[in-house]
Amino acid sequence: MTKQTPGISRSSAAEYLTYVAASGDQQTSVEMRYEDENIWLTQKMMAVLYDVSVPAINQHLKRIFADGELAEQAVIKDYLTTAADGKTYRTKHYNLHAIIAVGFKVNNPRAVQFRKWANQIVKDYCIQGWTMDVERLKHDHLFTNEYFERQRALIREIRLSERRFYQKVTDLYATAFDYDRSAPTTRDFFALVQNKLHWAVHRHTAAELIVARADASQPNMGLTHWQDAPQGKIIKTDVSIAKNYLNKDELDYLERIVSLYLDFGELQAQRKIPMSMADWATRLDGFLEFNGNEILTGPGKISHEQAKLHAETEFEKYRVVQDQLYASDFDRFLEDQAASYAVPAEANMGADKELTDLIKETGHAGA
Repeated sequence: MTKQTPGISRSSAAEYLTYVAASGDQQTSVEMRYEDENIWLTQKMMAVLYDVSVPAINQHLKRIFADGELAEQAVIKDYLTTAADGKTYRTKHYNLHAIIAVGFKVNNPRAVQFRKWANQIVKDYCIQGWTMDVERLKHDHLFTNEYFERQRALIREIRLSERRFYQKVTDLYATAFDYDRSAPTTRDFFALVQNKLHWAVHRHTAAELIVARADASQPNMGLTHWQDAPQGKIIKTDVSIAKNYLNKDELDYLERIVSLYLDFGELQAQRKIPMSMADWATRLDGFLEFNGNEILTGPGKISHEQAKLHAETEFEKYRVVQDQLYASDFDRFLEDQAASYAVPAEANMGADKELTDLIKETGHAGA
């Protein structure tokens, strides 16, 4: 069977996506050709993508084709490219199927990271007709008016939700055009956002606030809010939530901060400025600092586990007091019933006087 020679393509319709491959603290940008609903890379570009040598990529491709895993003619396309010397060369490009197949052979963290990104890229292009490039397309035409309208709608929905204040901020972060729930940036942001907001309000982390204010000797154990407040019982799950210890002024201030940050997010969408994960993470610090708040550095002096242990220990002490003072709906019902059947003291005095007068009259008549 005669081997088919891949056709040569030169297309002005091709788009280019910039993918940022990360290994620890190091990042490498790889510009990829996107055309015909597929991503195309040369062997050299694959080597940069997966942080291996070009010969290693070549060997993996040979094995993939030899094993019949992929048909060579189906995954290769020749493109005319202009090199640094100004000359035009015919260069083999491999499509996404081949790129991912090589990634499975390489089997390193970069390969896993790329597969997640590529799946989302192709999905967005096929369904929506546009995608959100991480770097190069940040200010390009692919961010359409529809994209920014959708961003504004998402932010308005976040504002109207009943989720906790820090959850709204993390929801806003998740609107980033390069959002990846497993990225180190995301893990760091999620781990610190609650403490950053608490620190801006009262100079404590969430854990430090719980340890400072959870006190069995105080009314309601120091809590200002709990699930069944104000008449319901405080239960163990209430005492480990930092927001439950905030006073009215602190809670109002916290809600204002979050509201202003959502305003900022909506304004960015209105101005058609795309926001990445890194943008949201750095802008939160800048936003808090701009508003005159101190910025938390580090995780704080007390861990969540220590705070939880302290709060639950205080709760066990408070539980005894609460049981003595607590009046359930049934208790209040009995009190109301007793009050409705009770005879007022004034009525008793009046009845006694009438009885005395009657006895006197009867006795006098008998005499």
